Formats: sequence, C-alpha cells, structure tokens
Amino acid sequence: MSALARWFKANGHSVSGYDKTPTPLTEALSAEGIAVHYEDAVENIPAEVRENRAQTLVVLTPAIPKDHQEWAWLREQNYDIRKRSQVLGLLTQGRPTIAVAGTHGKTTTSSMVAHLLQHAGVPSAAFLGGIAVNLGSNLLLPPASAPTATTPVVVEADEYDRSFLTLFPTVAIVTSTDADHLDIYGHKEALVESFRQFVGQIQPGGTLIINHTADPSVAAAAPEGVQVLRYGLSLEQGPELYADAITAEGHRFQFTLHGPQGTVENLELAVPGYHNVENMLAAACVAQLYGLSAEQLQSAVAAYRGVKRRFEFILTAGTPEEPKVYVDDYAHHPREIEAFLRSLRALYPGRQLRVIFQPHLFSRTRDFAPGFAESLSLADEVVLLDIYPARELPMPGVTSELILSQITAPLKTLQSKEEILRNAETNPNFDVLATVGAGDIDQLVPRLKNILNLRWNGAEA
Repeated sequence: MSALARWFKANGHSVSGYDKTPTPLTEALSAEGIAVHYEDAVENIPAEVRENRAQTLVVLTPAIPKDHQEWAWLREQNYDIRKRSQVLGLLTQGRPTIAVAGTHGKTTTSSMVAHLLQHAGVPSAAFLGGIAVNLGSNLLLPPASAPTATTPVVVEADEYDRSFLTLFPTVAIVTSTDADHLDIYGHKEALVESFRQFVGQIQPGGTLIINHTADPSVAAAAPEGVQVLRYGLSLEQGPELYADAITAEGHRFQFTLHGPQGTVENLELAVPGYHNVENMLAAACVAQLYGLSAEQLQSAVAAYRGVKRRFEFILTAGTPEEPKVYVDDYAHHPREIEAFLRSLRALYPGRQLRVIFQPHLFSRTRDFAPGFAESLSLADEVVLLDIYPARELPMPGVTSELILSQITAPLKTLQSKEEILRNAETNPNFDVLATVGAGDIDQLVPRLKNILNLRWNGAEA
C-alpha cells in the first residue's frame, strides 16, 4: 500500500490514508507529504476527498476490517474503490512485468530482482512488500526517459484473496506453494489452483521460474511456449537452475550458480541463510534474462543488503568465539520460521537462542498451531506474545496458548511487551535473541536494541 501511495505522490497526486498504528514507515510517508491518520472516523477523511468524489480514487487493502467506519462511508457515497491488487494490475498494464509469487520468500526475492537490475543500470520500476535496504524504499521509479513499453516492472504478486490474478506477467517466479490463507481458500488444493491460474496468465514467450518444491501441477499449468525453469539447492529433483560450492563465512554465503544462461562462479551474498541463496538463484536468473553478465552479477549480488525485517541484524557484540546477537525477522509461517531458525543455528552453533514470536491472525494460528510449535521448538527459549488480529475478530478458543502448549523447547512463556522488556533487562540467559512476526512486534525492536546495547556494550544504541 505504501509503495502505491508513494507512486501516486511521485506522479503529482494528493495522497492521504489511514493506518491502525504509527510506525517508522507511516512517519516516513508523513515526512514525504502523505497525510496519515490513525483513528477510524469519517471526519478524519481529508476535506478535499469528501468534497471531490469524482476526482478521488480509493485504494483498499484486504487488511482493513469489515467494520471499518471510513470504508463504510466511502462505499455509501459511491466512491471509486479499487483493491490494491486491481490498481497494481492497472499500473503494470502494457509494461513487461516480473511478478514474484509464493506463500513465502516473495518480498526478499522481488527486492533482489529490483536491486540486481538497478545496480547494473537496467531501467526498471518496482513495487515491493518491504523496505529494500539498498533502495531505502519499497518503490523504485524508472528514469523519466525510460520508455513505458520496454521498461520492466518488478511486483510482489500476493496470493491472498487471489490478488495476483490481476497480473499478466512476462516473467513469473513462484517461490513456494505451501498452505496458507486457509481463511480464504478453505484447503490447500484451492490455493494451488489459484497458483495454476496465475501461472496460466504468463504472456506468450514468457518464462516461469519455479521452486522445485512447489506443487508439480503449477508448473504444468504454464501456457504452451512459456519456458519453465525449476530452481533449488537440491540436485535430487533435477532443477535446471541450481547452486553448488556453497560455503558460509560469518554472515556471508558464497556459491556458484548453474543455469540455462550459463554458470557464474564466486557469487557472494551478504544476507545469510540457505533460503536466501535459493531466493537469489531465482532473482539472478531473471537478471540473466535481462542481459546481465557474470561480472555484473558478481558485483550486484555482493552489493545486495536485504530487506528491513528480513534476517535483519539489529545489534552484534561480544567476540567471534562468544558472540552476542540480536536479529529481527518478519517470518509468520511455520516454514519461514523453520528456515530462519535453522540458519541462525548454523551461524551460531551451541549458543543459547531466545525467540520472541507474535502470532499473526487468529485463523493462521488455528490452522498451523502444530507447525508453529514444531518450528519454534528449535530455540532454547520461546516467548509468545498474544495474537496480532490484523483484519480479524477473535475466534473462540484460539489464543497463543494453542501454540505454547505444543512447544517442546526447554523454556516457554507467554508474556506482554512490557514483561519482555523487563526480562531483557534482568534475565541474561541468552546469547542470540530473535524477534519474529508480522504484526506490531517491530515496535519492540528499538527499545530492545537500547536495553541490550546498555547490557552488552554499556551504551545506548
């Protein structure tokens, strides 16, 4: 939503909006001249919107709760209301579109594609689902001189509410088809069917780059004439695009890429995690399709710095032999949490790991409680916050206790944010701290950083 807001602002439109809580992102939007309010009340809708219905476009996110007063008023007044995905579909119409889909990994992978093209000087645009560190934004605007018909647009293609079916990509990446959003789909097969429909919309002569773990029927749905490339770290499945010679040194991963466009050696990725090597495989393949040489890829991959809240190192201290580390991550699906925690364990073997997790959505907690418990049990200590409801109303019997009761880690507790901050000051029994989740857990990050910096370094961050 914020990337769209920035796009309309950059193109000369007056932009305003509502959000549930202030965040660093909403503060940045306000500083850029985009009015944001946080109380759901019709009188907070700017006067120019209320007085100019015919000149107003209302863009809606599915995250808005059904009982939202402002949304109800705008519907009653017959404003032109479009879903975010519909607007994204309109903005990409007639442009070569690189759409990155998948139940996890799409924000990181789409940011990688945008970065690789931009670093190599390929004119391009991008609408991302997170703040790319290299760009300092979730929006990449093309040069004013770039022709619309040939300038690629990188977009994060969201499967929630079948939003990605507004897109007709030239190149599509599918990172995963694991079950998610069962509040919308009901069962996994319906979700997989939506991915088949998405893949079926790839333009003639286009390319599908799909993870080898995805449901095989998705790749089979690609239209005739579309090149299908499977990718992954495992050679057992015979992917056309793979990595080998993978080594980890500190936070960096080195690897060699093998694919239809050739082999590229000595790629060095500063964002840790085997899942990120896999994400970069798909992104680098797109970059090769757009003509990047091996030398350009080596330079661009080495310069990539990740996405805010995706394996983001907040604070490091101690010594190489006895490190102290605080990492923040947006993971909110069991598979994402497992990949994140396994990577942390690989980076810091034998260190005491405390994980603070905020479940996101009552429906997701209900559907995946055993999976959450299993993945979180990779930690030595698990602290759970209450469920972040987002767009949902409470569900009877669905609380964080559903997950807590199944966790097998040696230590597990349910705490409030204030209790977490107090315990960070008084309970030093951890070497590695991770905050994980997609709700408002990020509000804890700066306060935890200051507390830990005082403890570890004797100074405020």
